[in-house]
Amino acid sequence: MIDRCENEEIARKFIYLMSTYDAQAHAVGSGFFMNPSPGNIKDGLITDAIKSTGAAKKGGTSPVVDVLDYTEQAVKPGLNLVCTPGNDVEATTGKAASGANLILFTTGLGTPTGNPVCPVIKVATNTVLATKMADIIDIDTGAIIRGEKSIPEMGEEILELCIKVASGEVIPKAVALNQDDFIPWKRGVSL
Repeated sequence: MIDRCENEEIARKFIYLMSTYDAQAHAVGSGFFMNPSPGNIKDGLITDAIKSTGAAKKGGTSPVVDVLDYTEQAVKPGLNLVCTPGNDVEATTGKAASGANLILFTTGLGTPTGNPVCPVIKVATNTVLATKMADIIDIDTGAIIRGEKSIPEMGEEILELCIKVASGEVIPKAVALNQDDFIPWKRGVSL
């Protein structure tokens, strides 16, 4: 992600925010080398570093135009990275506070997270989850795993859904279910 930053200032801010959080985590006996989430461990994600690699992959290939601290307002068009903790609700709260209009929330386990300010679109990473939790999942990307669709094809479907949600044509399930989760990050270590 650092290599994708548009300039050195943005890259340095990214490094600063990551290093600061890692130091805070180490101070309480944790860090990116650990993974406190039983669901992630069950699915083979042994460390937060491995999970972060997947997150970076999901971030696409666009240049990073800005790096924002928690709740810092996005003012540049393009890919802005927001520093949030790993906790789902604290993370979505921070993204909404930074000015997100829609939040795409990828889940492999079916986290029932929403937000009272910003619509959350739930993206299932696999069809088993999408079928099992159809009441909370908005889009199933399992067709990629099965080889039925390419990543760009699935991206087009997700974009179409985003446009429909933004236009008010489709109500995401988190909104319909009143999943209005809101927890501000207390700026300590939140694992």
